[in-house]
Amino acid sequence: MQLRYSFLYPDTGQQRSLGKAGELSTRLITEAERTAERCRLGEVSAVVLQQSLRDSVTVVKDAAGRYFASFVIDTDPAADRARMPETDRTVGIDLGLTHFAVLSDGTKIDSPRFLRRAEKKLKKARRELSRKQKGSKNRARACLKAARAHAKVADARREFHHQLSTRLIRDQAVAVEDLAVGGLARTRLARCVHDAGWSQFVGMLEYRAKRYGRTFVKIDRFEPTSQVCSTCGHRDGPEALHVKVWTCAACGTVHDRDINAAINVRTAAGPVAPHRGGVRLPARGRGGAGGVVHPQGDRATGGKPGAHPGGLPIGGALPTKGWAAVRARVEAAVTSNSNHV
Repeated sequence: MQLRYSFLYPDTGQQRSLGKAGELSTRLITEAERTAERCRLGEVSAVVLQQSLRDSVTVVKDAAGRYFASFVIDTDPAADRARMPETDRTVGIDLGLTHFAVLSDGTKIDSPRFLRRAEKKLKKARRELSRKQKGSKNRARACLKAARAHAKVADARREFHHQLSTRLIRDQAVAVEDLAVGGLARTRLARCVHDAGWSQFVGMLEYRAKRYGRTFVKIDRFEPTSQVCSTCGHRDGPEALHVKVWTCAACGTVHDRDINAAINVRTAAGPVAPHRGGVRLPARGRGGAGGVVHPQGDRATGGKPGAHPGGLPIGGALPTKGWAAVRARVEAAVTSNSNHV
């Protein structure tokens, strides 16, 4: 598996050194041509060597004035999987705003709300920027100050996502809902949704599952995880967002809304075989498709790791819950069509 790393160079002297591509070119190409092992590089065009050098390490300067050395490395899949303990545990995750994540075992992870905590500083930085004359040096300094304040918030959020995704991927399978983040970002909760950074977090879970041989499952967004009783399977219907505790009308079980949803997410993921890439997940809802990441690859995916189209089941029995209703609807439709004919 290929991973991209970006290292930050905050020191002024290092920033100047990174800006000098000639010194790096001399060290890696000219000195290499003088060695006996790489003397053949003298016969290769300098243009090709410079392009290969450019593609190896990329120096990037962001809006906050920071320099990054970005490069790609190959990792050993066997070594990566050996770092994780063997387990057959599956965890369901319900993402939210009051709590960033609620796990199927009852664990609730508070939302750090990095943007809200830094809102006063960000407003002050933007206010100072708006007062500066365009094109002046003072405006350039104020712009850099505002960019650094935003970068600090983004870095804190990214670090939180890295640590939490690494902690959760220790389980054999991780299941989350395929949330419509783009749609939620157009509502009155847009700022809170962007502050949570669900898409970035889910992306980290997905690539870590590929790296460490775990299974990552996306449950269809139209799955009624918050409406179904996780004890008896009775569907009570949608509840208002402010309702956090409800009682099942069929069995009388009192549910915490978020924990119940996380348990239903885990149930929809189904059983998982230890250290095996194939997991079943039906495509459900109004055209939405579940997604499953297969670390080991499969014939259906061309032997390559990735998401199986449509999230169809691989290497396991079809789930009884959910598919029975689908099968009944299909049979009813076929019977109706045959009667018309």
